[in-house]
Amino acid sequence: MFETKITPRVSETDGVGHINNTFIPTWLEAGRHELFKIFTPDLSFENWRMVIVNTNVDYINQIYFGQDVAVKTWIKKIGNTSIVLYEEIHQAGQVCVKATATYVNFNLKTQKPEPIPEDIRIQLKQHMLPESM
Repeated sequence: MFETKITPRVSETDGVGHINNTFIPTWLEAGRHELFKIFTPDLSFENWRMVIVNTNVDYINQIYFGQDVAVKTWIKKIGNTSIVLYEEIHQAGQVCVKATATYVNFNLKTQKPEPIPEDIRIQLKQHMLPESM
């Protein structure tokens, strides 16, 4: 699992006092930073490999300004050219968001998906979602 701390900002808070739902996908992406480095160690867009093709977000509990959140990211499935992530955002001991995202290992030069190399698969397997979840 990858875990990233986010400190909610005043500007992300909406008129009813909770974090606006439009910021949640950005926070989820921030939680993928170390995963991006597995596919593109130098994080250069010239060598970028990960293209997002699907996201789903379930809002479970409200998130508020003034208390940090934890974005937790697991690998749910490793396919031939793609991976599925399972993600959660926690605040104050509660799960507030559950999400999934699918990324394809994509070659920008050829504009085609490519099989995920074995060395990357080995690293991804270290972050698999436990079967009990």
